[in-house]
Amino acid sequence: MEVVELQAAHCEALLRFFGGLPEGDLTFIEEEVTDPDVVRSWAAGKAPGRRWVALDGDAADGGEVAGYVAVRPLPGWSSHVGEVRLVVSPTRRGSGLGRRLARQALVSAVGDGLGKLVVEVVAEQGSALALFTALGFTGEALLRDHVRDREGELRDLMVLAHHVDETWSGMATVGLDEALGPDLS
Repeated sequence: MEVVELQAAHCEALLRFFGGLPEGDLTFIEEEVTDPDVVRSWAAGKAPGRRWVALDGDAADGGEVAGYVAVRPLPGWSSHVGEVRLVVSPTRRGSGLGRRLARQALVSAVGDGLGKLVVEVVAEQGSALALFTALGFTGEALLRDHVRDREGELRDLMVLAHHVDETWSGMATVGLDEALGPDLS
């Protein structure tokens, strides 16, 4: 498994990945990820942020996408904040791939100078909450009945945040910052 920054050669594989997700997963993705123009704009650098894909197979041949993560800087007065978006293939969940992708996003965002990261997680997604909490994210908000799924049911949305300066200075004090090192691929 190789984690690489999204390039034009990965667009078709990424579209197949998103197209193969269960309908329930697509409910909780804000962007139109099955629209070829959206995915191509990401690879062409026409949309803000950085994106990575986890590839099964040779990256030179495009490979098959098993996971996706993005860090999108927020606009204006929140330009120091990056929003994390993470999607892992249902067949790869529980394998550590989500953690690897989230760490890639976290380390890259820190390297890019972002001071805070946020991620939105539907409250029932316990494994996603556990993953981000283990990486130093903490709860900042609970938005009750904020998301309507495709069946019309309302769901609570949690906003988790990672305050880079606070978290990383504490980790550096005990030597854990090196454990997250930049070599994650």
